[in-house]
Amino acid sequence: MVGPQGTPRILDDRWRPAELALWLLPIAAYVVFPLRLPLLSEIMVIALFALSLDLLLGYAGIVSLGHAAFFGTGAYAAGLLAQAGWGEPVSGLLAGGAVAGVLGFATSFLVLRGSDLTRLMVTLGIAMMLFEAANKLAWLTGGADGLYGVTMWPLLGLFDFDIYGRTAFWYALAVLFLLFLAARRLVHAPFGLALRGIRQNRLRMAAIGAPAGRHLVVVYTIGAVYAGIAGALLAQTTQFVSLDVLGFQRSAEVLLVLVLGGVGRLYGALLGAAAFVVMHDILAGLTAQYWPFWLGLSFIALVLFARGGVLGLGEAVWARLRGLR
Repeated sequence: MVGPQGTPRILDDRWRPAELALWLLPIAAYVVFPLRLPLLSEIMVIALFALSLDLLLGYAGIVSLGHAAFFGTGAYAAGLLAQAGWGEPVSGLLAGGAVAGVLGFATSFLVLRGSDLTRLMVTLGIAMMLFEAANKLAWLTGGADGLYGVTMWPLLGLFDFDIYGRTAFWYALAVLFLLFLAARRLVHAPFGLALRGIRQNRLRMAAIGAPAGRHLVVVYTIGAVYAGIAGALLAQTTQFVSLDVLGFQRSAEVLLVLVLGGVGRLYGALLGAAAFVVMHDILAGLTAQYWPFWLGLSFIALVLFARGGVLGLGEAVWARLRGLR
């Protein structure tokens, strides 16, 4: 297929009406739920975090149980920068992504060696080491008490971070949308197609001359940058960083979010984050003590009866409805 000006179009990257409608939902939620803006901001932070993992798992086939290492690194980088007196949001966000990206590049040569099981253990080990390091360096990170004093300057020098979360909402939405655009362009480019080939058969891709190892290092670093920006965004919008941003639960949670929404689809990360946070909020309100049981039961039912997560379920229902016409 050939795109504009005769450039090759590897994959169809045209925007569809359903996609445009999906991006209007946060704006509608802002109007309908003006008192739940912190919850909506949390959804967008988790969606960005899940998007970073989807680039690794869904497109490159890199499994990870320690993705929180990059999320937490970005959160602490932005938080410490603000605590030190530099609370400019955009530069702090970039700093969080840069620090996480350096960590991702440095560890990629360890993670990408060996089988999937080896990758799981290495990523888990890296995250556990960082968690313990942050706990021991309590004089710097705040340890179990968390990092206080994260004061942000007005966004673009104009918009204060108010207690209602209005500025945080629009800030989080803008960051998520811009990074989603970049990820969408990436996976529809020849680089994204090469990643799919490497995920399916790395040896065959290497045999035809594709630099499989280099591609995996690049996407692993990009995924780390995305996760670091998500962590920095959390630190800036909540103005607090706790030790759990580096915990195993955070890594497991984002994996569940991605499976819930649909792996390897990009929009699955967004839908999974929305479904996870909303289910968590509703179930915690109904049964404060037993909500993890019902949440786990919902996950099991979805995995067993809705292949492809929420996105796959929606597509199946839509196909069935179209077939009935």
